[in-house]
Amino acid sequence: MQAAAVVAHPRLSIIIVSWNVRELLDRALKSVYLSAMPPLSYEVIVVDNASSDGTPERVVSKYPNVRLIANKTNLGFAAANNQGIAVARGDLLLLLNSDTEVVGDALRDLVAHIDAHPEIGLVGPRLLNGDGSTQSSRRRFPTLPILFLESTWLQGRMSKRAATRYFVTDQSENQVQEVDWVVGAAMLVRRTVVEAIGGLDEGFFMYSEELDWCRRIRAAGWKVAYIPHARVIHHGGKSSEQVAPARHIYFQASKVRYARKYHGWLVAELLRAWLLAQYGWQIVVEGAKWLVGHRRDLRASRIQAYVTVIGTGLRQPRRDSALPERTRDP
Repeated sequence: MQAAAVVAHPRLSIIIVSWNVRELLDRALKSVYLSAMPPLSYEVIVVDNASSDGTPERVVSKYPNVRLIANKTNLGFAAANNQGIAVARGDLLLLLNSDTEVVGDALRDLVAHIDAHPEIGLVGPRLLNGDGSTQSSRRRFPTLPILFLESTWLQGRMSKRAATRYFVTDQSENQVQEVDWVVGAAMLVRRTVVEAIGGLDEGFFMYSEELDWCRRIRAAGWKVAYIPHARVIHHGGKSSEQVAPARHIYFQASKVRYARKYHGWLVAELLRAWLLAQYGWQIVVEGAKWLVGHRRDLRASRIQAYVTVIGTGLRQPRRDSALPERTRDP
């Protein structure tokens, strides 16, 4: 599919960060060009984080009007998005994951809503699973119990009240609403907001950067909104039976950084110790299952992964580290 003609003064800049997801990126770009209909003017910027699967070559050959930034090293999700923001020319900036597909007039719906509500600084669409069901993408800011329990084996012990509040299940997923933050697979933000508060915090290699961004946006006086009639399919967010240690490291290390930034050093270090202890306990559990002969290959893989996580101390990785798909959950 050929890209639309280059727009001299685009209203909307669409920024997509990619790392070794060539086929998914191809689907994302196709959906963008089918969705961005006149009179909406737009540009597309792809920031590739040193893919080895031929992604840059595919973009150059198939989408000649896409502005490609091909990094020689992996800079991380936040830094790569900031690269795109730095060269973007639009008044509105859409950060879109490479494993998404825009549905129908979602782009136009997002732009129309933010235009009609000057108090809104950032807006997110309804995210859909591949089967059309709604993904959980609305959030309130995490409390300390949420920080300590989310994405650990104890998440199921979270109180119903805490889970309801955090995941906003007390509000209908079908109504336009103000929220604290939205999952970062698709976020439309005003350039004026970015100019006022800055881009994504590059101290978050990946994960929690959208939480931090939305918190800063709200602290500066703008609102964050969820718009359910704008729909974007998001192919990530599915758990894998085989543990990917990098995802755990990035997610939990970012959570510790967020805790330090907003709750102080002591809380952050207590959180780090708690999370590392959870992985230690998981090693014990997986080891016991291995000893009784239950799916030993899987148990050994998980033990190795958890040992790797503990070995990092849940510190933020260097920028040229191997980067898994941004949207996979730990």
